[in-house]
Amino acid sequence: MTQPAPARLRSAAILAACVTALALSACAGMSRQTRDTSIGAGVGAAAGAVITGTTTGAAVGAVIGGVIGHENDKNDRKK
Repeated sequence: MTQPAPARLRSAAILAACVTALALSACAGMSRQTRDTSIGAGVGAAAGAVITGTTTGAAVGAVIGGVIGHENDKNDRKK
């Protein structure tokens, strides 16, 4: 018994939002680079889930978002 695609997409987006909220609540003790990487991964996972509608898309989005967040902090420190 599988869910229809819109229900799976909604479930994946809700799960990604909850994980992001949980990760952000733990940011107080993180370094800036770790925080930016975590935020990037959370946003990337949510975007990947919404765009592709698959968990694979969410995982790929998390990786890409994490890398972008990690590199973003490096660029901020160069200024």
